[in-house]
Amino acid sequence: MAFEQGLSGLSAAAKNLDVIGNNVANANTVGFKSSAVHFADIYAGAAGIVGANDAGIGTRVAAISQSFGQGSLTATSNPLDMAINGSGFFRLSSNGAVTFSRNGQFHLDKSGYIVNDDGSRLTGFPAGPAGILPTASPVELQISQADVDPATTSQIDATVGLDSRATAVAAAFNPNDSSTYNYATSTSIYDSLGNSHALSLFFVPKGPSATGENQWDVYATSDGTQVGTGSVGRLTFGSDGLIDSTATTMPFNMSIPVTGGANSPLVTTLDFTGSTQFGTKSGINQLTQDGFTSGRLASYSVSDDGVVLGRYTNGQTKPLAQIALANFTSPEGLAPIGNNAWTETSKSGPPLTGVPGTASLGSLQSATIEESNVDLTAELVNMITAQRNYQANAQTIKTQDALMQTLVSLR
Repeated sequence: MAFEQGLSGLSAAAKNLDVIGNNVANANTVGFKSSAVHFADIYAGAAGIVGANDAGIGTRVAAISQSFGQGSLTATSNPLDMAINGSGFFRLSSNGAVTFSRNGQFHLDKSGYIVNDDGSRLTGFPAGPAGILPTASPVELQISQADVDPATTSQIDATVGLDSRATAVAAAFNPNDSSTYNYATSTSIYDSLGNSHALSLFFVPKGPSATGENQWDVYATSDGTQVGTGSVGRLTFGSDGLIDSTATTMPFNMSIPVTGGANSPLVTTLDFTGSTQFGTKSGINQLTQDGFTSGRLASYSVSDDGVVLGRYTNGQTKPLAQIALANFTSPEGLAPIGNNAWTETSKSGPPLTGVPGTASLGSLQSATIEESNVDLTAELVNMITAQRNYQANAQTIKTQDALMQTLVSLR
């Protein structure tokens, strides 16, 4: 019955050409995974018994299997373009229906949700009020465009290296007279409204104390006005050049009057832990403070662990959300539904959800896309093979037809 074998071969070859053609058509589709046809032979037998000498009755398509191998990564200029380097899928939500994709071409919609070109929303874990990222149930991610509130300076940390060769200054401190101090530095501090104030620190050597230790008085001014009526504290150094923690009480407390409607006074501390006194020119090694003014969201980026980090005009950074990924025990069991998406099935197993870089989940690369994993050269070779298979099966039918014509012609 060569007709039956040939027809089944034509059908299988046509299906193979369909799959190859789909692969070729999606060679430039971001996140696309190529497919291959698996064939199986067909035998017929009475009562399910097939003899050793029975001829098969053709072939059939046993499965169309997708290859989830890694595609090549290409850099882009969009920070919300993301590629998964390794296993896993983006978890998307469309009106509550959850799908999965390897296409990481995302952008913000008018409501601030991270969406793909189909409008499906990326899911993950939004940051809490304190920037904490809970990892409970993933939800649709919406990037907040709210300004960052200002923070009052409550702590100043300074590490200074003072010159042990400096001579003692006996004259009364005058911030406008450099002869009354040995070294000065400054930084900006912020009040409750985010207003900036210039804080200057002055270091006045007092010479060795009665115990032989070297002492320095620290004075401060805010916007040119002296803080307090005297020094804000005294640094005492031992013979090893290190601060004597017994003789020096830190941190120093400062109460700075401010105007403009902010809370006044501005109360902050000044800590010089780690400062030294050696035979080198005085200089500042570190000077930091924890206040800042308000800021608007200027840009954002995505780290390899999926954290969406917002950068603000005041120089601050803040985690906004963390992207969730999902993986499956058998990704080949997923059902493709188009638009670069799959849905789970009983064959794939339930999704294993987590954050990038954990368990079996790959890491993320921002401003990067994953190209299709279609090998175009191999597909063109496969197309030639499938074409020949189709022609050969057609020839089988043609030959059988010739035989039938011969039988019909017998008299």
